[in-house]
Amino acid sequence: MAERSFAREVQDLKLGDGDEFRGEGILAITKALLQSGVSYVGGYQGAPISHLMDVLADARDVLDELGVHFENSASEAAAAAMLAASVNYPIRGAVTFKSPVGINVASDAIANLASGGVTGGALIIIGEDYGEGSSIMQERSHPFAMKSQIWLLDPRPNLPSIVKAVEDGFELSEASHTPVMLEVRIRACHVHGRFIAKSNRRPGFSLRQALENPRRDTERVVLPPASYLHEREKIEQRWPAAVKFIKERKLNELFGPEKADIGIIAQGGFYNSVMRSLQQLGLADVYGETAVPIYVLNVAYPLIDDEVAAFAAGKKAVLMVEEGQPEFIEQALNTILRRRDIQTKVCGKDVLPMAGEYTPAVVTKGIKAFLELHAKDLLGNAPPPPDAAAVLVDPKVKTLAKTVPPRPPGFCVGCPERPIFAAMKLVQQELGPHQIAGDIGCHLFACLPPFNIGATTMGYGLGPASSSAFNVEADKRPISVIGDGGFWHNGLSTSVGNAVYNKHDGVIIVVDNFYSAATGGQDIMSSRAKNPARSTNNAIVDAVKGIGVKWVRHTDRTYNVGWMRDTLRDALTSKEGGPKVIVASSECMLNKQRRVRPQFQKSVRGGQRVVQERFGVDEDVCTGDHACIRLSGCPSLSVKETDDPLKDDPVAAIDQNCVGCGNCGEVSEAAVLCPSFYRADIIHNPTALDRFIAAVRRAVIGFLQRRREARRVVFAD
Repeated sequence: MAERSFAREVQDLKLGDGDEFRGEGILAITKALLQSGVSYVGGYQGAPISHLMDVLADARDVLDELGVHFENSASEAAAAAMLAASVNYPIRGAVTFKSPVGINVASDAIANLASGGVTGGALIIIGEDYGEGSSIMQERSHPFAMKSQIWLLDPRPNLPSIVKAVEDGFELSEASHTPVMLEVRIRACHVHGRFIAKSNRRPGFSLRQALENPRRDTERVVLPPASYLHEREKIEQRWPAAVKFIKERKLNELFGPEKADIGIIAQGGFYNSVMRSLQQLGLADVYGETAVPIYVLNVAYPLIDDEVAAFAAGKKAVLMVEEGQPEFIEQALNTILRRRDIQTKVCGKDVLPMAGEYTPAVVTKGIKAFLELHAKDLLGNAPPPPDAAAVLVDPKVKTLAKTVPPRPPGFCVGCPERPIFAAMKLVQQELGPHQIAGDIGCHLFACLPPFNIGATTMGYGLGPASSSAFNVEADKRPISVIGDGGFWHNGLSTSVGNAVYNKHDGVIIVVDNFYSAATGGQDIMSSRAKNPARSTNNAIVDAVKGIGVKWVRHTDRTYNVGWMRDTLRDALTSKEGGPKVIVASSECMLNKQRRVRPQFQKSVRGGQRVVQERFGVDEDVCTGDHACIRLSGCPSLSVKETDDPLKDDPVAAIDQNCVGCGNCGEVSEAAVLCPSFYRADIIHNPTALDRFIAAVRRAVIGFLQRRREARRVVFAD
């Protein structure tokens, strides 16, 4: 159950010649694939490209009508390997995943694909996840394109440019017999706009035709001596063919006056930021007219030497706007110009930051510094910029910064993974701290307060593998945590299988929340949902037993903190050798609420009797020590001031965000905390019996309250 349905939007994918397509970048990419006659599409979900997979899944009827094969791949490597269909056949194929982690996982397949080359167009659409909003290490895809000689497209972030890049990408791939990468950043994925559509095309050469008429070419197989010739082919044939195509089709663009003393060279993805910066400096307008020449690299690799030289010739200086490090393009610019004895100064990382996201504010500061050095006269028309420093020193802003605490990422309200780590904290109170390895996924939030559990993360599905060095005799065992998404992605063989093979005497906790929750709630092999297009309900317990794990424990209710604590203690103290696997299963609360809330609201509107569980804290019982919060950390569990003069500290309180998971009460019971939590059943559309029972309860409680009040000893003032 993906976090967003595109069932309505995918109808626009049927638009034909001359129709106006309106929507966001993800939908535009999908439409461009269909217009290009793609034959197959695969991929693995991951921000900022997850919604592309969701769109394709919702568009299955459209794809089937065109004869386009689509599948959710088991990993990025599986997706990239699909492109093998384009090696010997004139078949267009596309795969998608997030970068750079997806590129890393798929690197073996992509490197082999780039070595042997392709016949049909092969397009790799990567979500370039770089910047403060990223959830991964700060790296770029550019060096991989350079290493394997894959052409890298970086279109301007507007729908016509993105659609054109998809279409050009297939043609460039076929013209140069080379796979092409198309990078789109988060703003490009979700930018809204419009473009004039074309009719969708059925594949010119189908997968069925390929199966029924098999072809082979041993020169495309990456084996000596052919593999030695592939490198020469890249340089002597494919690269010149790509350069010729890029020049003739004018894939890179020029804006602004033909002659000027300075100029700006920018990756296509930063065109909007550059234009916004020039507007703030009074050198461009909202219609795209600029007083400063701009050479836009919609093809970030390879660079076209003749175009670069022609743009720089006669100018005092050019500024290279290239996000991230190392500054690959800036170094290449210097090489191109110096070899041709063009003495134009190349600026870049001297006025722009070496690392970090290039927001409009950062780009504006860099362009202004560049202009002050080389064209100060152009700054005379700049309007007064907003004084950001003045805002930061405002007393109200300072007070707000002190009042509002930082909000690091954390588990959702009612998350079933929260009780797992509460149980781990309780066990560590008994047995002492342990070496704990994390993995990619929601459970990685446990390394932050209030749990502070987990020391490393090495990659998706590699949590247990990262503990393999600790397979030594000691008084404590290492603990590894892996999610169900990572388990099926890479963990079954690389982590659990590796532990079985090497007789690793550690503990592996598989967090099974029924979905690939961290990437948007897509179904996976162990999902409990019935998916007509996929094989689900494949138990993780059966999989780990199938590869040789002997000690396996499973629960279908992670909120049972006592069971989790006792089972984890048993795993850490068991005399049995080999890996100990605990499969902790409970449905992702975010996806559960997406599923049950519409059902709940429909039932209430329909007049059906519905019981809603909510939890609260008895202020009279709560001592205010907040141990429950330190062992839970649920956002709905907070504090509030009390009128009780005998209590100095605020008491615990549960707000209206509570989803009734019961974790706070379970934690309090398992940790033997104060019994201040209570459960209240809210009955919608109560029956006559419900009303009668409620009246009896009010009468009895009222009688007891009046009797207690009458017996109170009151001291006169």
